[in-house]
Amino acid sequence: MPQSPPRLVLASASPRRLELLRQIGLEPDVVEAAEVDESPLKDETPRRLALRLAGEKAAGVAGRHADGYVLAADTVVALGRRVLPKAEDASHVEACLELLSGRAHRVLTGLTAIAPGGRRAQRLVESRVHFKRLTPADIAAYLACGEGMGKAGGYAIQGRAGGFVTALQGSYSGVVGLPLYEAANLLAGLGYRRP
Repeated sequence: MPQSPPRLVLASASPRRLELLRQIGLEPDVVEAAEVDESPLKDETPRRLALRLAGEKAAGVAGRHADGYVLAADTVVALGRRVLPKAEDASHVEACLELLSGRAHRVLTGLTAIAPGGRRAQRLVESRVHFKRLTPADIAAYLACGEGMGKAGGYAIQGRAGGFVTALQGSYSGVVGLPLYEAANLLAGLGYRRP
């Protein structure tokens, strides 16, 4: 009897992460978000936060899909040791943009993959993004489009905020939310083979 292909589970509700996986020909069999408190712990660095949250998301979903390869990610936008929140409303978007204006910041994406049987692997991908100096008109126009809501750091590089970026060092897909090269290699290293 032929063995069924391995199941791929994306532990995320992000349509961007699903789109990115499809871009490299990976179609998850299951897309399921994990319920995780994303608040930083006391004295937790942005790097540790991104890795911890990716690990918690993967573990939370893997318990329900023991026969699959689970992939989870978490993206953190940081200025120094300061973590910028996911913008919940227009005032958060505005505050984030004012902080990022004319400066470089880091985007850290933690990845965790868990194989059937519980083997796991983690990786952190760090990118550096430089923003132009934003005028009040730039910020007002961005607020009006509503694109920054629910996004880490209050912006989406794949949308209108791409026009604010003067330089990027690292992984573009990582800034969007899922570093593709690293995600594919993490899964392959655990034995996942595309159907």
